[in-house]
Amino acid sequence: MDIRFIAGVAVVTSDPAADRSLFVDTLGLDLHGPESVAGSTYLFTEALDGAKHFGVWPLEEAAEACFGTSAWPDSHPVPQASVEFEVDDVDASVLELVDGGHVLLHPPRTEPWGQVVARVQSHDGVVVGVCFTPHLREPV
Repeated sequence: MDIRFIAGVAVVTSDPAADRSLFVDTLGLDLHGPESVAGSTYLFTEALDGAKHFGVWPLEEAAEACFGTSAWPDSHPVPQASVEFEVDDVDASVLELVDGGHVLLHPPRTEPWGQVVARVQSHDGVVVGVCFTPHLREPV
């Protein structure tokens, strides 16, 4: 698999208000919500040196993204973080993941902001995505 860069890192939170207090109020990060997802409490920035994207992802929204339900299933470790790796070919990368014995949380799909992503989970619960994110790539 040819990883281009880390497309994003997010803290997965079961208490969005408490983590907003930490990351926005105390640490002073300029995080905001996505305009493309109504009702989301996800906070992020793409203007933090050293990171293409940093976010605070509510557990309910992570569960919805991965399983289509607001509750994280007991069959999987509850994640505390998510990392997404940018690749040129998500479908080929998914085949490599599956061939390597990893079970998809969901197959490749296009998110409302144009990112194509598929996710697996590490043994300890980190949500790991392979993705193609047009707006994070340098213009050709």
